[in-house]
Amino acid sequence: MVLSCLPAWAQGADARLERGNGPEPSTLDAHRCQEVACGNVLRDLYEGLVTQDAQGRLVPGIARRWSVSKDGRTWTFELRDGLRWSNGEVLDASQVVASFQRAFAPATAAPFGELFDALRNAQAVQAGRVPPSALGVWAKGARTVVFELTRSASLPALLTLPIAFPVYLPGVEAHGNQHTRPGRLVSNGAYRLEAWTPQANLQVVRNRHFFAAPSVAIERVRYHVTEDAAAELQRFAAGDLHITETVPPQPLAALRKRFGTQLHVSPYLGAFWFGYNLTREPFGGDCDQARPMQCAQRTHALRQALSLAVDRDRLTRHITGFGETPAHGVVPPGIAGYTPARAPWAALPQAQREARARALYRAAGYSRAKPLVLELRYNTSTPHRRLALAVAAMWREVLGINVRLRNEEWKVFVGNRKQRVITQVFRGGWIADVPDARNFLAAFGSDGPLNWTGYDDAGFRERLARADAARSEAARNAWLHAAETRLLAHDAVIPLYFYTSKHLVDPRVRGFQGNALDRHASRWLSLDGPTR
Repeated sequence: MVLSCLPAWAQGADARLERGNGPEPSTLDAHRCQEVACGNVLRDLYEGLVTQDAQGRLVPGIARRWSVSKDGRTWTFELRDGLRWSNGEVLDASQVVASFQRAFAPATAAPFGELFDALRNAQAVQAGRVPPSALGVWAKGARTVVFELTRSASLPALLTLPIAFPVYLPGVEAHGNQHTRPGRLVSNGAYRLEAWTPQANLQVVRNRHFFAAPSVAIERVRYHVTEDAAAELQRFAAGDLHITETVPPQPLAALRKRFGTQLHVSPYLGAFWFGYNLTREPFGGDCDQARPMQCAQRTHALRQALSLAVDRDRLTRHITGFGETPAHGVVPPGIAGYTPARAPWAALPQAQREARARALYRAAGYSRAKPLVLELRYNTSTPHRRLALAVAAMWREVLGINVRLRNEEWKVFVGNRKQRVITQVFRGGWIADVPDARNFLAAFGSDGPLNWTGYDDAGFRERLARADAARSEAARNAWLHAAETRLLAHDAVIPLYFYTSKHLVDPRVRGFQGNALDRHASRWLSLDGPTR
């Protein structure tokens, strides 16, 4: 008798897709999700009015078609026939509208609500100034949803975000925050939640009531918590995973030699930066009222010194090493019609940057005899730890700064970063929700939960407002460029690099395609072909 050496998932008709997913999802409440880990799962569990195909193109979701008025401010979406929740109940336009009202209600505290600032009354509803019923979205019969905007915006792209997914409100009313648990979570996407073991994995199973259920090839998908990228790679090599969430920092040539075509590296609309807590010393906060100008100059000098001291070429060549490019701004290249801004010092050679950094460090009141002591905070992850160690070493080498590294489990890190109380310098960055420069800048223009730095500048907000009011795409992009330029002139963050997406994908997986937003819903995948 010959014993099979195939991994468990490859044996039998009930094979499932095994996916690495990074940290434990902070929530499966679609309206409260703010990170990639929950977004990946929610795109399997839910379907919005609009969705994206395997190549990242906008395609109909639960809306079969849509139209927009000539002024770009009224959007009309017509729902498909026969839509149902995963429990078999009918899903209609009134429930989509009620779900939007719940998403923007103050009690929900949806972190991505500010991205919908063009939706009529969205900000006023979130702030509690008007009731949710005043939100600019309503049902026109059982199968039509209408949105009213205050300015033109790319609404279909925004509707692919989890905050725009319809949520089953009877479940929320019956179970509150526990409506996301297995056996309680009712969804409307290609899959429904079957099991969730905290800090280990969660499993979804094909939703028979999904409108396109016959086209969903994979019966079950299991998402694994894989915070340690090195351990995730080992699990892939052992046959425990079909797809990894990322790949640990290793020489690219060696990984290609080992894994060949299983290694997928693609351009990705994402920017990685370190942020400063600008609401507290030593990088901001209440300045000496007797000498406010000198205080502001001192804190700005310190911020710029830290940014100048980082050698981004060394970081991307030796630490990240997957085709990432050094960043001197917060908006990555690749957005149609937009020219990214660059920090004023970006053209300087590294030696000149470091000389200027030392002069600014002294001007801020520090020296090797009187060094700055600071905490650099990041969420637990092998790549983040390597990067933090490298930057801390550069700060010690160039300026003599004493850096204390603080790594935290994801939920703790997110909470501390949002509260802006104990953070000093922290891991930040942004992955595009939509391919739009404004998506990378909007958080800095308000005091919302995504403005982790606490940046507060009237000139920046004015430039964003002028971009919103622009009558042409060229003018809009010019004002967005001006806003980014102002943000960089204030050294509110330390740009480090622009992302690439990187995954290991088993050859049995079919349909996996690189795309600029790095979204790979399981409904577009299948398991086929030879095993390793």
